Amino acid sequence: MYVRSSILLATTALAVANVPVLAQLEPTAGEADGIIVTAARTILPANALPLTIDVIDQETLNQQVAIGGSIVDAVSALTPSFSPTRQKLSGAGETLRGRSPLYAINGIPQTAALRDGARDGFTIDPFFIDRVELIYGSNALQGIGGTGGIVNQVTVAPAQSDGLSGRLLVQGNSDTGFRSDGMGGKVAGLIAWKAGPWDAMVGGAYEKRGAFYDGHGDRVGTDLTQGETQDSRSWSLFGRFGYALSDTARLDLTMSRFQLKGEGDYVAANGDYRIDRPTTSVHGTPPGVPATNRTESAALTLTDNNFWGGNFIAQIFFNRSRDTYGGEIAPIVSFQDPTIAPVGTLFDQSQNRSRKYGGKISYERAMPGLEALTAAIGFDALYDLTEQRLIATGRTWVPPTDYRSLAPFAQFNLALFDKKLRFAGGVRYEDVRIHIDDYHSLWTYGGGFDVAGGTPTFNATLFNGGVILEPWAGIRAYASYAEGYTVPDVGRIARAVGQAGIDIDDYANISPIVSNNREVGVEVKRGPFDASAAYFWSTSKKGSLLVQTAIGAPFEVQRQRVEIQGLELNLSAKTPVPGLTLSTGFAHLIGRTDGSDNDIDKVDRDLDGANISPDRLNVAATYAQGPLSARVQTQFFLSRQYERTPGAYPPLYRFDGYDVTDLSLRYQTGFGAITLAAQNIFDTFYIDYYSQTVRPNDNAHYFAGRGRNFTLSWDYRF
Repeated sequence: MYVRSSILLATTALAVANVPVLAQLEPTAGEADGIIVTAARTILPANALPLTIDVIDQETLNQQVAIGGSIVDAVSALTPSFSPTRQKLSGAGETLRGRSPLYAINGIPQTAALRDGARDGFTIDPFFIDRVELIYGSNALQGIGGTGGIVNQVTVAPAQSDGLSGRLLVQGNSDTGFRSDGMGGKVAGLIAWKAGPWDAMVGGAYEKRGAFYDGHGDRVGTDLTQGETQDSRSWSLFGRFGYALSDTARLDLTMSRFQLKGEGDYVAANGDYRIDRPTTSVHGTPPGVPATNRTESAALTLTDNNFWGGNFIAQIFFNRSRDTYGGEIAPIVSFQDPTIAPVGTLFDQSQNRSRKYGGKISYERAMPGLEALTAAIGFDALYDLTEQRLIATGRTWVPPTDYRSLAPFAQFNLALFDKKLRFAGGVRYEDVRIHIDDYHSLWTYGGGFDVAGGTPTFNATLFNGGVILEPWAGIRAYASYAEGYTVPDVGRIARAVGQAGIDIDDYANISPIVSNNREVGVEVKRGPFDASAAYFWSTSKKGSLLVQTAIGAPFEVQRQRVEIQGLELNLSAKTPVPGLTLSTGFAHLIGRTDGSDNDIDKVDRDLDGANISPDRLNVAATYAQGPLSARVQTQFFLSRQYERTPGAYPPLYRFDGYDVTDLSLRYQTGFGAITLAAQNIFDTFYIDYYSQTVRPNDNAHYFAGRGRNFTLSWDYRF
């Protein structure tokens, strides 16, 4: 397995070594134009910002989605500092640079920070996404969240010419054994119309996913509680309606609805971690309602790129999600209550309900008389109401919690010496109020008692600044400092109050998380080279960690100091072979936290797999010439050890590491494109990263990764 996968690494190193040296290169055509990243909330190109930014274009995104099946899989496969995915509906423990990313669609937050159900990566079908913008590191560009970075999904753009146009996708998927229960398929369509100033597009997507099989040919274990993407069906609807008010101004209404629901055909059969036998799935009917994820969003956006000589954006939005989790009967789980039924007999399941609405307004322009200085001002408002219910017994697990944020901000960018030197900076003021109703805690937490709610308020001034030096076109260096802001998982904290007399108004665990990101980086984009190196270090004095108190128990939040540092390296090179590009990426992360209950503010324990990703090396070869394109890629997840809480046994977590190789072939015919993709082409057997590092002794959650599977697609555009 390792010999076969290492062939690609050796090929990459050899080819890169034979490419002409950098000093002889000229900038590639079109680089001076730059790339505008909407998530950065500026019309300045990405090379004018002191940030690490990536954009996954539609062609690359479609290629990765054909391999892995989701936006999360695509981002993870291409981003070395992103955690390996769990291949489950829940993304708990999936991090970017060791912290939680903010998922957004057209800037609309999908993450429910008040009670993070970890379903925010599955809120729209990838068929309706034009590109994905990644901003790395803690920042407050989109307000709450984004302590690890921003994953902004930009939906398809309106038609550019009058008449009808559209796209049709038909797709089939199967495990390597072509078993009937391992097969799935997808049908999706989008039709667009434009006539003068009016334009509209509507579309729908339906997908049926079969059971997953591991590298040994056994069904992958089912996580009934958190939910699965395997053995599920999803429906997605999308609409975008626009009107051009003038040559520079337009009004857009965007709406989407997404639902993914488990079929409920399997139950889990425990594995045995002592002999490396994973949890599997057997035919059976799970109790209660299958795990389901449903999200609805709407946004009305007004843009004018020549409003008093500047760029004006105003948006109002609404987002609603309802995440249903599977249920179970287990004495250790929080649902038990002897006043309702004997302990060990009470079944229940939870449902997260979140409703967000708000608005954003910003204006940016070059300052009159000082055109080298670009300034932006704006104001964001966000309201979020979240609760978690136990739907089988009608109880409240997390009381209704209301979040309100009002945030003015300003950003500046000064270009000097013909844009060879830039200074960027800004400030954002967050005025936050959190209201929690009075509630009665569950019996599991200390026998159940009344907890007085409250309305704690917070405010924080968040700064960012940096310098960019670009002495020659395509070569730049930058240094930056940025602060990110979020709240801890208030729902987990509120539901786990374990003693009477707690007043939420002065409960310190609900205080906000302010994380910072210091970063230095170098980028080279000249000739056949696209290379970057970034070193960052990030701290939060009162961070938020997910900790499991016992096997089978829910994860709860601990507030401790967190320090993370890391190195990211990426290199892509066009070879002398026409159409052939080789690339590699590497990420090394170190995360430490305070593992003691004393008041000494120091770090003395490793972050575990629930809170940080392993070191990773990516290598890939891409070929595109004429109607044929192909890609082969390998992800090497490197082994490492993690220290556990002092006194715990065993004292170390051990991650053995593994590697997975994927393949994609695409041929453009006169009647659509045919794509054949294969995930884990060598059918490697491995226990996933989360199971090895977070639940290594939990036989019910000792999951193997997905083995070889194939996807065949027909993609037609007209």
